[in-house]
Amino acid sequence: MRLRVSGVLVTLLFLLTMSGASAGPGEPDPPRAPVVVRTQAQYAAAAKALRPGDTIALGNGEWRDFQILLTGNGTARLPITLTAQTPGQVILTGQSNLRLAGEFLTVSNLVFRDGWSPTAEVVSFRKSRQERANNSRVTGVVIDAFNKPQRDQSDHWVSLYGHGNRFDHNHIAGKRNAGATLVVVRDAEQGLDNRHRIDHNWFGPRPNLGSNGGETIRVGTSHDSQSASRTRVENNWFEGCDGEVEIVSNKSGGNVYRGNVFFHSRGALVLRHGDGNLVESNVFIGGGKPHTGGIRVINRHQTVRGNYLEGLAGEGFASALSVMYGVPDSPLNRYAQVDNAIIENNTFVDARSLFLGAGMDGERSAAPVNSRFAGNLIVGGGADPLRVLGDLSGIAFSGNLQSPAASAAFPGGVEGRKLETVRGASGLLTVPGADGVGAPAHLQPVPRSAVGVDWYPKDTDKAALDSGTVRDVMPGEDTLTAAVATAGAGDQLALASGHYMVNQVLAVDRPLTINGPAHGDATIAFSRPTLFEIDRGGALRLAHLKISGNAAPDEVGNAVIRIRPGSGAANYELIVERSRVSDLTVNRHFDVISAGKGTLADLIALRDVVIDDVSGAVIAAHAETDDRGTYNAERVEIENATFRRIGGPVVDLYRGGSDESTFGPEIRIDASIFEHAGTGADASVRLQGVQRAQLTGNRFTDSAPVRFAHTVGGPVFAVARNQFTGTPAIQSDIPLESAR
Repeated sequence: MRLRVSGVLVTLLFLLTMSGASAGPGEPDPPRAPVVVRTQAQYAAAAKALRPGDTIALGNGEWRDFQILLTGNGTARLPITLTAQTPGQVILTGQSNLRLAGEFLTVSNLVFRDGWSPTAEVVSFRKSRQERANNSRVTGVVIDAFNKPQRDQSDHWVSLYGHGNRFDHNHIAGKRNAGATLVVVRDAEQGLDNRHRIDHNWFGPRPNLGSNGGETIRVGTSHDSQSASRTRVENNWFEGCDGEVEIVSNKSGGNVYRGNVFFHSRGALVLRHGDGNLVESNVFIGGGKPHTGGIRVINRHQTVRGNYLEGLAGEGFASALSVMYGVPDSPLNRYAQVDNAIIENNTFVDARSLFLGAGMDGERSAAPVNSRFAGNLIVGGGADPLRVLGDLSGIAFSGNLQSPAASAAFPGGVEGRKLETVRGASGLLTVPGADGVGAPAHLQPVPRSAVGVDWYPKDTDKAALDSGTVRDVMPGEDTLTAAVATAGAGDQLALASGHYMVNQVLAVDRPLTINGPAHGDATIAFSRPTLFEIDRGGALRLAHLKISGNAAPDEVGNAVIRIRPGSGAANYELIVERSRVSDLTVNRHFDVISAGKGTLADLIALRDVVIDDVSGAVIAAHAETDDRGTYNAERVEIENATFRRIGGPVVDLYRGGSDESTFGPEIRIDASIFEHAGTGADASVRLQGVQRAQLTGNRFTDSAPVRFAHTVGGPVFAVARNQFTGTPAIQSDIPLESAR
């Protein structure tokens, strides 16, 4: 006889097995073994009957398009737990996410990668506005490059709601789309007195976003910033967190930032809004990386003490320390005056800038008051790091020590003395003879091995240009096309002398180098409107080549190298060196490089190139005209280049809007020749909103003028040794500085 068991009976037997036997009256609950589920249907059935002490384990393997909801009410002694059968072997992919709602819930050991959340959050401590998680924990979870398809699609990878929650020992890296990585969401309904704990996490590389919204942590918003969150951010590592000016954006009161390590991260810990916060015993290691900063002080009753800051190369708002001017009677979204700030016993080693009075302008006119700068140690750094704007009378200076000499800009309270430094077992420098000054000698940074998880690699390396195999390519029809299609990440294609005809757009979605021969010419022609198209993940270096546009069709939007709008291409490098590009005249707007909206280059470099007979622009990076502070290139470098008969601007670089969350763009043009450049435009070089520009040793002949327009911040335009013949003088709305 064949036994038939209905689906209802199977589910009932499954739930009975999971629940186990009940304890008798007055007896303690017996331990219940984790129940392994292997399908989403099994999980849904199990999740309906969870009791305190229950544990569900997702079976090893890939779980695709799984939106996990964990609800229930555990207890402090018997939480309800969701975990992996084996840490690191449960992978959430596709369109997946996690929501928690209830009391005393724990989630651990899951991995999110190879996909994105279909909602605005990957991990959310709530089911809805009315149903939130309290006293709950997410630990040992990995979120690895779990990005929306488009960079401008915003989400938060982690959102903390409610109160008493803990987010610890997690691995969070690779966020490339807009939105803060982790947020504490606060309002009267979601909870204001949060008392969350964020600790022992590894916040790995977050590349430059090129706009506002690239914070790694944000606690609150300006709207509710006058209330206390009482959140603790402790013993985390922030490594390569370069998203924007604010690595941590504090926007509430009563928070503690203690024992964190900021390692080679651009930006600063910013006390943007809210009062009564404590920044204590943190370690900042910049390694001389540009724009690495420390702590920015704004608002009332802030305490900054016992921190160690070394090798920070940031300036302005990203200085090792910046104390800001405020706005009188400031609205919530602006800058409250610094009042009763205590800045004591901090150590600054080889800092490029300490900025007192940062941001002073016609709006921010309220100087710091009732504040104290005491017992701080400032060592090395070469040039005097202190920069002062405005009135320091509201800051009392006492017991500070600076080596080798005290800055003349200090009003007193700083002793100058030459000091020796010793590298201690902790890796930090100590200064014998400076007892009681600076950070405590026993300060011990949290080890990198103690944060995140130990079963998933903290991999900060990525495929780079010239890191792969050298592959020979012979001349001919579409031989280069075939070679590009089969090249691996980082490969170098070595072209022999001869003519190369390309009949397809060459897609570059990985780092790729194309080298011509050291002797002889490798000439590339192309029959499509574009030769190379850089896509997400791509980078390109071209060297020793001749590229001609004489075979290209007459179509709108022709370009030798295009970065397509909406492609998501970001943080790429594009380098052209020791090459010639010519004959781009088939229509009126044939560009050499065209960067589309929503794309961002870390670097565009032209070195030892000759570019002539171009109807459009050489570098067209002006697509972000909606004036939200975004731009298409972080850094542009032109060196020993020659430009002849260029119809458009050689460089058209645009950054609009008044947002102050970014560092760029920056441009340097050195030892280059411009002849008949910008003849069909009003500028040979057009720079709008560029933050730092340097023009040195260039020659302009019969060309349109260089034009510079200021939109935000305190830009620098430095010039030296330029010659202008038959060319108007530089047109700039800020004073020119003399370049070194």
